[in-house]
Amino acid sequence: MGKSATYYPPPTFFFRLSFSGISGQADAGFQEATGLSTEIAVEEVACGGENRFKYRLPKQAKYGNLVLKRGLVTASSQLAKWCQDTLNSDFTTAIQPKSIMLFLLGPDNKPLMTWSFINAYPVKWSLSDFKSQENALAIESLEFAYNSFKKV
Repeated sequence: MGKSATYYPPPTFFFRLSFSGISGQADAGFQEATGLSTEIAVEEVACGGENRFKYRLPKQAKYGNLVLKRGLVTASSQLAKWCQDTLNSDFTTAIQPKSIMLFLLGPDNKPLMTWSFINAYPVKWSLSDFKSQENALAIESLEFAYNSFKKV
């Protein structure tokens, strides 16, 4: 009888991102990615004559925003330009959505899992607070809305 392999879930600290049409090492490295969530909305419908319960009917899927955090990039950044152009627009030009890919990497630097965020566009940019009593990095947060995501 042979030894059975023990399964260990992959750690979440080894990941990278890519944005369609955007290249650059600074635009692939983030310290945090959150918001990978989906849920089905439910509509409650009361049925005439039946007072014990309400029917709970499924509606469309809802997705949270993808939030990415990284040290503030002060050099030229295609990602920062796209975010700035979108967030500072007056909507006289169309928003240019992009695909975002999130890769969970294994010890060999190869993707274990990949998620694709479809038609993503920036909806929020924020910078960490400045505090003279703390020795902390300036962290920028980029938040993206998207139509859907899928595991590739």
